[in-house]
Amino acid sequence: MQENIFKFKFVNYWRNVDKEIFFCFIILFFLGLFFSFSSTSSLAGERLNKDYYFFFSKHLIFTLIALFIMIFISLLETNIFKKIIIPSFILSFVFLALVPIVGIEVKGAKRWLDFYFFRLQPIELMKPFFILTTVKILTLEKLQNSQVKYLFSFLLLVSIIILLIDQPDLGQSILLVGSWVATVFISGVSIMYIIFFFSIFLISISSLLLIMPEKFGYIINRLVSFVDPTKGDRFQSSSALDAIKLGGLKGQGMGEGILKESVPEAHTDYIIAIISEEYGSVISIFIILIFLYISFRIIKNCLNHDDQMIKISLCGLSALLIFQTFIHVGVNTSLIPTTGMTLPFLSYGGSSLIGSAILAGVILNYTKNRSFINE
Repeated sequence: MQENIFKFKFVNYWRNVDKEIFFCFIILFFLGLFFSFSSTSSLAGERLNKDYYFFFSKHLIFTLIALFIMIFISLLETNIFKKIIIPSFILSFVFLALVPIVGIEVKGAKRWLDFYFFRLQPIELMKPFFILTTVKILTLEKLQNSQVKYLFSFLLLVSIIILLIDQPDLGQSILLVGSWVATVFISGVSIMYIIFFFSIFLISISSLLLIMPEKFGYIINRLVSFVDPTKGDRFQSSSALDAIKLGGLKGQGMGEGILKESVPEAHTDYIIAIISEEYGSVISIFIILIFLYISFRIIKNCLNHDDQMIKISLCGLSALLIFQTFIHVGVNTSLIPTTGMTLPFLSYGGSSLIGSAILAGVILNYTKNRSFINE
């Protein structure tokens, strides 16, 4: 009996899920697994004197956990999932608030909580829930005819940005601001409100740079070195761009790249450059096209939804995914200043993979075919 129920639920799930988006996520996860082996084996074996499969084994475990999380979230009934959005956001916010107190510092940045078995970067888990919570606020029936909802969502954004700037983590701050702007714009806000809030954000950042130059002076240094490479250290971004050029269209071959050996944390922040160097720009373009196709499928799915909350959520999540992808690519190609942004699904790191899995699970849940679902 239980076997028949399980079979029925699986068949029903498989009939309703957007298979094209599902397989795109699966491809990205397994590409990340493959490139993790390629980019970390020499790092573990030669530089850190560990087993060659040390990082790959950890990435494999987190990939399996991430796949489970993605499928579990996508299996949940949408009405049930909507009820756990706020509690999940509050939990991730508490974790983020604990970082300045009990977090661990790595290379001058305090962004992680140490859970003994692994280090958690709370912002990675919070990002999708931030978008969903913002949409919750924007679609509250009590605030439908009030502009106060935009102020509430902005204050929510500011509270997170304050915690991120303290770490400091400018890259994630920019990503959240961009995703928030896209989400509230889709909800129908006047462009004047966006300009007003964006102006406040710029003024606040500028004030911090002037008031606390010792803590946030690195931001000015990065901007100066980006505008004029002769006035700053651009070793990492220059090395990444050189690696992409060296790879050309076909690449140098698996394991033949030198970027992963010369740039620290290349397997996280510069994974697309490693891929381009070893496997060619053709593969990198293919990966970017997968992200764009996922976004296209999401937007196309929005046209079939009457639920305003789901529609705005999908647009916000799509913006989050695409913005993060292009910030990573932009840094790797020296089109924007260095921010230390991972590439979703492909960069090494447990927190990044779990955050990507939550994002993917919500997208799959919200894009399910509603014609056959009785909720």
